[in-house]
Amino acid sequence: MKAIMYPGYITDVNGIKVGHSQSEEGMTGCTAVICEKGATGGVDVRGSAPGTRETDLLKPDKLVDRIHAVVLSGGSAFGLEAASGVMRLLEERNIGFDVGVTKVPIVASAVIFDLNIGDYRIRPDLKMGYDAAKSASSEESRQGNVGCGLGATVGKILGPDHAMKSGLGSATVKAGELIVSAIVSVNSFGDIYDYRTGRQIAGVYDYEKNEMLNTYTIMKKESKSLGFPLRNTTIGVIATNAILSKAEANKTAAMAHNGFARSINPVHTMLDGDTIFTMAANEINADLNLIGTMAGEAMSRAITNAIINAKSCHKLISYSDI
Repeated sequence: MKAIMYPGYITDVNGIKVGHSQSEEGMTGCTAVICEKGATGGVDVRGSAPGTRETDLLKPDKLVDRIHAVVLSGGSAFGLEAASGVMRLLEERNIGFDVGVTKVPIVASAVIFDLNIGDYRIRPDLKMGYDAAKSASSEESRQGNVGCGLGATVGKILGPDHAMKSGLGSATVKAGELIVSAIVSVNSFGDIYDYRTGRQIAGVYDYEKNEMLNTYTIMKKESKSLGFPLRNTTIGVIATNAILSKAEANKTAAMAHNGFARSINPVHTMLDGDTIFTMAANEINADLNLIGTMAGEAMSRAITNAIINAKSCHKLISYSDI
């Protein structure tokens, strides 16, 4: 049984643009999600090994309530530099928080660990971030081995040689005029499941027997060591045309983690830095409970799309080749 390809892309939300930049040699890249007019921002960090930028600013009691971009980046903590490139491009375009002498773009970011799959000396930097922002378009629709998904892998309990290739995925859920979309780079410690069928579609892999294994089963048998510590993280963005306060944007990000929980197991571990941002374009009124529930579904759909659009490379097999 094949996994379902889910429709939509985060650019379905009016005002959202996406741009990618990457290095095939480094097997890493970054993805910039931009809202030039500013979006109400929120965030929820559930994993215990995150690499992030500007998450404190998104707390409801902090001053700034609009963000202009979220950057999803490879390169581990080094990759946070890519956000500076996005800031530079946006400042050149006079986009940002007006402080009188200039406008300061508010750019949040989170990173995945992908240093082990390509040349670790090449990672997203200021130039790569600038190029991603410069290429950003409301017409972008690529998934799989692109941007922050280029170096993404899943199922790493037995080490990187038993992982599978993952990627970047996006999807949209609609209810009348309400649009809720997700984009995600799937780089989890755990295995991936199609949320509608419950069937495992990626994860730890036995390359000698050519069969998929189960991380949770291995954990129960080999409880002494978890193999590949601190080198995982699934990061994503929820965008919506709904009108949200910062508190509501944070709640939406929290509810979107239900999509992680449905599609990834184990999830939110000490070895992951799982992080979801919210960007609300503030166009229509909608019930927060519905928005959050749709965010969870959109995220689950996007995770499946990340897996089925990924291509095998660097001796790591993908779903499409099983």
